[in-house]
Amino acid sequence: MPERKVTKVLLFLKNMVYESTSPMEILRFAKYYRKKGLDVVIVLWGPMGVILGKKGKTGTPPYDERVRECLDMGIKIKCCELASSMIGFNKDELIEGIEMIHSFEVADLMLEYCEKGQLVINL
Repeated sequence: MPERKVTKVLLFLKNMVYESTSPMEILRFAKYYRKKGLDVVIVLWGPMGVILGKKGKTGTPPYDERVRECLDMGIKIKCCELASSMIGFNKDELIEGIEMIHSFEVADLMLEYCEKGQLVINL
C-alpha cells in the first residue's frame, strides 16, 4: 500500500465562540499547519460556529484580528449559509475574505478530504 502524505487540513468549528476554547484552538491549529506548508480550510458551521465569521465582535481574545491573521496567511475560511440563516446572520456581515457556502458544500468537503486521506479536525 502506498504511503499517504497529508497536504491539506480541514478544520470544523461548531462550538460557542465566547464560552469555549475551540475557536482559539481552531485558529492556532490553522496557523500551525499553514506554517508547515499545508493547505488549510476552516469551516464555520452550526448556529454557534458561524459567529466567528461575523465582523465587529468585541472582547478578549480579539477574534476578528486572529481571523484576519489566518486569512492573510492564505488560510481559507468558509461559513455555512444554512447555519447563518438560522440566526439571522447575512453574508454582508462576514469578515471580508470569508466565503459563504451552502450546507451541501460542507458535506462535500467532508467527503472529499476523507476520501483523499487528508486531515479533518472537528471542534
